[in-house]
Amino acid sequence: MLPALKYAFSLLRCLVKKTLQTPKVINQLYFISFRKDSLCYPLYTKTSQTPKVINQLCFISFRKDSLYYPLYTKTSQTPKVINQLYFISFRKDSLCYPLHTKTSQTPKVINQLYFISFRKDSLCYPLHTKTSQTAKVVLSLDAGAVSLLKDGVNFKKNPKDGKCYIIYKGTGGFKACRNQCKHQGGLFIKDIEDLGGRTVKCTKHNWKLNLSTMKYVNPPDSFLQDELEVEILDDGGLCLVELSPPDPWLADPREPLELKEGEVKVTYLTHACMELQLGQRRFMFDPWLKGPAFARGWWLLHEPPADALDRLCAADLIYISHMHSDHLSYPTLKVLSERRPDAPIYVGDTSRPVFWYLEQSKVKLTNINVVPFGVWQNVDEHLRFMIMMDGVHPEMDTCIIVEYKGHMILNTVDCTRPNGGRLPQNVDLMMSDFAGGASGFPMTFYGGKYSDSWKANFIKNERKKLLNYKAQLVKSLQPKIYCPFAGYFVEAHPSDSYIKETNVKNGADALNAQINNLTSDIKTWTPKPGAVLDLGLALTDPTNSEAITNPPASAKLYKDSWDFDLYVDELNRAISCEIFKHPNWIQFYYTWAGFQNYNLVVRMIETDDNFEPLLDGYDYLVDFLDLSFPTTRPDREHSYLELKNRVGVMRHVVMHGGLWDDLYIGFQNRISRDPDIYHHKFWNHFQTELPCCGPDWDKFLRSVMICGS
Repeated sequence: MLPALKYAFSLLRCLVKKTLQTPKVINQLYFISFRKDSLCYPLYTKTSQTPKVINQLCFISFRKDSLYYPLYTKTSQTPKVINQLYFISFRKDSLCYPLHTKTSQTPKVINQLYFISFRKDSLCYPLHTKTSQTAKVVLSLDAGAVSLLKDGVNFKKNPKDGKCYIIYKGTGGFKACRNQCKHQGGLFIKDIEDLGGRTVKCTKHNWKLNLSTMKYVNPPDSFLQDELEVEILDDGGLCLVELSPPDPWLADPREPLELKEGEVKVTYLTHACMELQLGQRRFMFDPWLKGPAFARGWWLLHEPPADALDRLCAADLIYISHMHSDHLSYPTLKVLSERRPDAPIYVGDTSRPVFWYLEQSKVKLTNINVVPFGVWQNVDEHLRFMIMMDGVHPEMDTCIIVEYKGHMILNTVDCTRPNGGRLPQNVDLMMSDFAGGASGFPMTFYGGKYSDSWKANFIKNERKKLLNYKAQLVKSLQPKIYCPFAGYFVEAHPSDSYIKETNVKNGADALNAQINNLTSDIKTWTPKPGAVLDLGLALTDPTNSEAITNPPASAKLYKDSWDFDLYVDELNRAISCEIFKHPNWIQFYYTWAGFQNYNLVVRMIETDDNFEPLLDGYDYLVDFLDLSFPTTRPDREHSYLELKNRVGVMRHVVMHGGLWDDLYIGFQNRISRDPDIYHHKFWNHFQTELPCCGPDWDKFLRSVMICGS
């Protein structure tokens, strides 16, 4: 065997030992570097060699899962020998492609491991990012301090930077983590209810973490806490070591160039939709410009400018952050598809595809680009962007950095912990959500403690916490300009007046006022529909009144008409669908959903708009332990949920295989639970993990007809 290949196999064997994960297939073009010079080479370089398929030959994926994947999966795939550098493609044609098609295509070195993509952009992408991780000591204790650590939970703070950590001392040694809840970043305190001394409780939402396992026990089956490495020193001391992910925006840094007046303009349209004019290009974020979101629960608060849809159809780039319908609006995209189906749309490479519902929606879009996380996407000489994942919901949520002439615009959208909490400081413009209220909890819950007064107090406290968190985050990042957005929705339908009154949200002005009280170094902007920020003017002189152009006094800012009947009637058409004439649709649907082996019984009740049960509606139980459908609750001990669902929305979700966000986030049900526990595993499955292909109702109806005959 050639020395180079021996070296490669030695390297790869070491890598493979680090995982027990089963390799998976991904249809991309990849290449690994293994020579000492760290240049790009194919696995086979001599044309006299006949490449062989070697099953154990693996490489690391650049994707967020960091799993190992086989380079070849079919023994029948033998690459052709050609007089160039080459490797095999797993595209449908199964042909071999050269690494370089022209001498002008020169691979760019990115963290030593990289490949050439044969996508339209022909850019270099990193194979993975773990090589650029660095080991950082975040806390050191001398031997004396280690001897004082008691059994169980120990809270420690680094006196240099004020960061907080937890060290757990058990029979098996030490475990450690950051003192930061994975839900929304709250601090942990000792759980006085835990007599075993292994559990800590979050001060924000009472989530509980078992430090002996690093598993969250309330809610059960939710997150695993990220552990720190504990190194015991020869002198008896102790170090906590964190493998820090890279700050990907630092790759290929660019010096800021002067911006001319009018060169970069940011126009607020509505909710999370911003239009960026960057030189000669127009970049639009999250266009929700018409129709409701989350079935019929959310409606636009602000009236978009009259030409908003024209602007969308003329955009050079469109970024859609995630699949929630206040960002990915099919009523809006239907207009785009009719007028410009090849408009370039960019989304992150989330495990649940952003456009998973595209085929069923019948919306025809032909230029959707899925891009890897943490990699600059070059648009032209001056413009590039980078999509990053959310640390709490990496399966579905993303944020973005746009850079023009070295000036950065950071849009964290709805991310709970964008990029795991690591974000660039001193960006020129930062945008984020601010309002809260984007959940059914606690407004849609009833029974037990969920009185109106309890809900009001809880909501008041939660909004205050969110406001403080956002203000502190902005202060810590020190952007030159900050703009709160992505919170301008209203529960406008008359049937949701209770939600509208109860679900009090933060105001953008209140957040900006709090930021201004914390620091005078940040210019804040509360946008109105159609308002324009001239970034060049604002950076040159933050006090320049001409940097922001507000809409004329005659402009309509708030919507007062939403075409309720048009959209509600469309949902309600599902009520009379043929499948619901046959009660065994219930078993067919939940079998398709694929959730079981969980000790939870759910009662589903179809209701009218006022959540009163329908005489001719379905009322049934689902036992998710064995996926059975009993007529009464089982005798064994079990958790219980009771969901009253508006019939039109529930049947529309069932018929189309939709996610239950329409029900839960859209306020389309009322929920009672016993015991009063959040079942993360259940809700996560029905909100993010349902099959991407809907139920085969044609097959169901054929089976019904066969049984009937």
